[in-house]
Amino acid sequence: MTTVLHKTTKLSLPAKVQDATTLLIEDHKLVDGLFKAYEKALTKTIKKKLVSQICTELSVHTQLEEEIFYPAVKKALKDHELVPEATVEHETLKSLIAQVEGVEPDGEMFDARIKVLCEYVEHHVKEEQEEMFPKAKATQLDMKELGGQIAARKQELMAKRS
Repeated sequence: MTTVLHKTTKLSLPAKVQDATTLLIEDHKLVDGLFKAYEKALTKTIKKKLVSQICTELSVHTQLEEEIFYPAVKKALKDHELVPEATVEHETLKSLIAQVEGVEPDGEMFDARIKVLCEYVEHHVKEEQEEMFPKAKATQLDMKELGGQIAARKQELMAKRS
């Protein structure tokens, strides 16, 4: 086991750390699956639970990108377009999350908000995976190191939300 330090908190991680983009893509797939489950959900109870998971995953994911991944990519690419655009998209995602988090799934307007959130996430993910991630991988960034930082911080953030 290797130990990664982040802000005075010591967390143990497996010796085999994943590439940063691999971790972020896994998050994207998880959220996509949660949205698909929501579309099929038949009860308010199931919908509410799924929305809670979606909001948690998206909130943690955006925080990880904003704290760790985006600053590294912005610096490595000397970027003035991709990262700022993604950051603005995150602001809109956070607004949509705030409209549904902790709210009772009460009909068509709630379902419409979830649908718009899903479509917005799909758009954002497509841009990251097709544009930002390949460009980031082509730099000298140590993707394993970034992956370790992301994994450690995610563990920390998820523990706070539990």
